[in-house]
Amino acid sequence: MKIPGLSFSWKRALGIPEAKKKFSRATGIPTSRAGLEHKVGALIVGAVLGTNKKKKRR
Repeated sequence: MKIPGLSFSWKRALGIPEAKKKFSRATGIPTSRAGLEHKVGALIVGAVLGTNKKKKRR
């Protein structure tokens, strides 16, 4: 029987999401499947069309 409003995540307890976030920000490589597909797709479209759409960081 579960206690309402109480959950436990072993991944969060080990700090896996935080490590993935730090890795992603340091390298610029997304760790999610959708993010990776989006990045690869944008690179392919940019190579085919000859456009360079890099976002500027402020």
